[in-house]
Amino acid sequence: MDIRLLDDAAIADDALMREWYDVTRRAELLGREHMPFWSFREFLGAFRSPDSGERHEMYAAYDGDVIVGALVIWFPLADNTEKAYVNLAVDVPYRRRGIGRALLARAEESARSDNRSVLLTSTQVPFEERREHGHERFAEACGYTWSIDEILRHLTLPVPDDAIQGWIDAAAPKHEGYTIETFVGGVPADLVDGLCLLVGQLAVDAPTGAVDFEEEVIDAQRYAEMMDGVKSMGRVTYETVALTPDRQVVAQSTLALSTEGDPVVFQWGTFVHREHRGHSLGLATKAVNLRAVQSARDDLTLVTTQNAETNDYMVSINERMGFTPIEVSAEFVKRL
Repeated sequence: MDIRLLDDAAIADDALMREWYDVTRRAELLGREHMPFWSFREFLGAFRSPDSGERHEMYAAYDGDVIVGALVIWFPLADNTEKAYVNLAVDVPYRRRGIGRALLARAEESARSDNRSVLLTSTQVPFEERREHGHERFAEACGYTWSIDEILRHLTLPVPDDAIQGWIDAAAPKHEGYTIETFVGGVPADLVDGLCLLVGQLAVDAPTGAVDFEEEVIDAQRYAEMMDGVKSMGRVTYETVALTPDRQVVAQSTLALSTEGDPVVFQWGTFVHREHRGHSLGLATKAVNLRAVQSARDDLTLVTTQNAETNDYMVSINERMGFTPIEVSAEFVKRL
């Protein structure tokens, strides 16, 4: 077996990247084939788009000329610089041959060389197998410890409009003085700084288990890069925000959907500023945003979202809106 770092030329090679993507797809969907998975176009857009706040390294494990394992490591550059995020995949026929351990060893070597001391990873498992699933036992055998469980939930679309209106009406009396506005493909320039500041606080305020996070640094340049990356992936964002009378962004909810016909909608985040909670702004922004995407396309079938199991506020909103628990995303950490 040979482990190779993919250079810029390799990442620009569609055939090579297709092989890498296919290995990852087969590995991650084993036993959960019904779950949504990003398209090859979305994959290429994500890994070929610049991000001034983060860099990544991609590795391929080869058996001869065949890719049998895939590894990607993300390195934050402006915040949380002691951390690195790892995603590992070993093709199904090649498991139990030490490929996964070899790739994780390469990840640790790279992290140490970049002065990273905390490795983070996750795996999706059925509810009835958490703490017992083979993926989790493998992580623990490699020195990772469980940090927190996040729950993946699905909402079947379409949702009747009268149900959405009911949520909007229930929230409205609690947020008098705020306005709720929706933007497609990015917010206007005058709202960018406020949205970036708000979204950067999410990792601090949301439950994160055994790992503490700094606020994420997102500025106008990085926001523009992120929006360009979304376009490269063949997606479009719907961003619904809550604004104070002086147009400060104090709550947001983001939905992303394909521009190429995929009927699955991805909930990327919903967050309310810590000083503006208690006004049902989370429910209001989620409901208004859901109405916006359903009004835009009548072929959408599903919204998928993920929240920490202990995030009682957001879990209660999701349950109220009819999201159904599907599986567990178990988060793990290793301190080098």
